[in-house]
Amino acid sequence: MPRRNQAELAVERLRATAAGCEQCDLYERATQTVFGEGPADARLVMIGEQPGDHEDKEGHPFVGPAGHVLDRALEAAEIDRSEVYLTNAVKHFKWRPKGKVRLHQRPNAAEIAACRNWWESELAAVRPEVLCCLGAIAAQAVLGRSFRVTKSRGEFFSLESGIEAIATIHPSAVLRADDRDAALAGLVHDLEIVRDRLATA
Repeated sequence: MPRRNQAELAVERLRATAAGCEQCDLYERATQTVFGEGPADARLVMIGEQPGDHEDKEGHPFVGPAGHVLDRALEAAEIDRSEVYLTNAVKHFKWRPKGKVRLHQRPNAAEIAACRNWWESELAAVRPEVLCCLGAIAAQAVLGRSFRVTKSRGEFFSLESGIEAIATIHPSAVLRADDRDAALAGLVHDLEIVRDRLATA
């Protein structure tokens, strides 16, 4: 069986199993598991923190406001989103109510650890050349709890699997920034580093 077909089958099996995941309590309040999506043989995987309100309702990663920022950044960096596998370190939306709004809450260490097997299995199936971590939660899940995006963003680190990992800010940080143009430019710059690494791989 061709490598891509094998990878597709592996990812679909993971997605089907993850749909019933109850490894932590987040599933109780989430609408659904939001698993990774994209080509099963993608050269680039991007991993964020967790699905947000839009993702939880629609069942797809990076379709809300932060996803639209990511779309802009990828386009500016000349990376085709359709060729990227997108996922999150945590697969269920953690939130608290505020009136009619569901406000994002930061996942804790136990919740992040509970989902580790999912994204590790995704990487094992897809076998990308580069893993781009979006934000501190994803970067620390992959590169260790002492990792600081502000200190080491834009640098490559070799994982035991042979995958090259790099970290940058989460697109949602652009939305929170006082200077959104500067924050977006910084994100685009880091993605250009990713693009150039893939071009020379």
